[in-house]
Amino acid sequence: MEEIQVPPYFICPISLEMMKDPVTVSTGITYDRENIEKWIFSAKNNTCPVTKQSLTSIELIPNVTLRRFIQSWCTLNASHGIERFPTPKPPVSKPQITKLMKEAKSPEMQMKSLKTLRSMASENDANKRSMESAGVTEFLAFIINNSNQVSDEEGFTSTKDEALSILYQLKLSEHGLRSLIMSGNGKFIESLTRVMQRGSYESRAYAVMLMKKMFEASTPTLSLSLKQEFFTQVVQVLRDEISQKAMKASLQVLVHACQFGRNIVKAAEAGVVRVLVDLLLDSSEKRACELMLILLDQICQSAEGRAELLNHPGGLAIVSKKILRVSKVSTERAIKILHSISKFSATASVVQEMLSLDVVAKLCLMLQVDCGSKAKDRAREILKFHAKAWRSSPCVPMNLLSSYPF
Repeated sequence: MEEIQVPPYFICPISLEMMKDPVTVSTGITYDRENIEKWIFSAKNNTCPVTKQSLTSIELIPNVTLRRFIQSWCTLNASHGIERFPTPKPPVSKPQITKLMKEAKSPEMQMKSLKTLRSMASENDANKRSMESAGVTEFLAFIINNSNQVSDEEGFTSTKDEALSILYQLKLSEHGLRSLIMSGNGKFIESLTRVMQRGSYESRAYAVMLMKKMFEASTPTLSLSLKQEFFTQVVQVLRDEISQKAMKASLQVLVHACQFGRNIVKAAEAGVVRVLVDLLLDSSEKRACELMLILLDQICQSAEGRAELLNHPGGLAIVSKKILRVSKVSTERAIKILHSISKFSATASVVQEMLSLDVVAKLCLMLQVDCGSKAKDRAREILKFHAKAWRSSPCVPMNLLSSYPF
């Protein structure tokens, strides 16, 4: 059978396959909806794949004329085994969304409108994108910034909790996340902090997971204005272990925030070190352990953080235990923590404790295995720092003495 040539303008520039639901972006180029949504929202790109120009809007306009041409062509070539694509269900329209947001301004209608918006968002990704482009992000942020925690007549949830769950469900673009940061003249972080303080377990989890997305999309300046209460509440979410996702999100939020010295002190004062050590004692999940040790390393860059670690009965022991047992990342961070302790906080009792906990033996072992050059160099430095106290100790196994730096 003669091969059928598909007209080139039916082909999506991304997948190089015939389009089922062609949509046009702000640069005028048409793509298949599924592919361009992945490009923009999953891969976090804000440029047109063909022209490389910045997208001035995330709105995807259905190319109805082209879709009809494609469907007609498929019908005409049905005898060659070409199947006609069904007409896709159109996403919710901007007038529909605007009407719901207008109705939600009435206290009596607000919860009903929010539940309708939530139902729309759950149907498909196209609805999510339409809702974002219609201004739902800013509308929900306004509710969270300004509404009181008043339960609806069913006693199910507050309007603030409902709005928060929709925001998380929308899986916002980077542009949407940045608009959240700026909403209410920067009040949104404070609003999420209040949710973490007073909200239900579910809303607290949504708050910290949304905050994680905001930090990933923001510039470093977001971290410079964080208040002490923010750290207190994020650490409390971490302490409560609401869920694995909420715990990892809390850790990632704190890692982002603690890139700055003043925030490291705030996190230490919020009690994060004790929480991290307690969690590490019971945790064996690779990524969670890595995040905890990354954060603990950041906190131990401050005198307050090192003091908190040394004050915990299991602090040094659990850090040492994670060396060579979880991953290369965990080993490197654990060694960095011990290096900070050894260099800046090594009192005679700390040096003796490291010896009694077999930290010295673990460091000697690291010199014999493949663990990365930086980690090995730090281990060697630690051994040199306290060679006088450690080298002659019977606590160091004889077979490892040959590995001692001198």
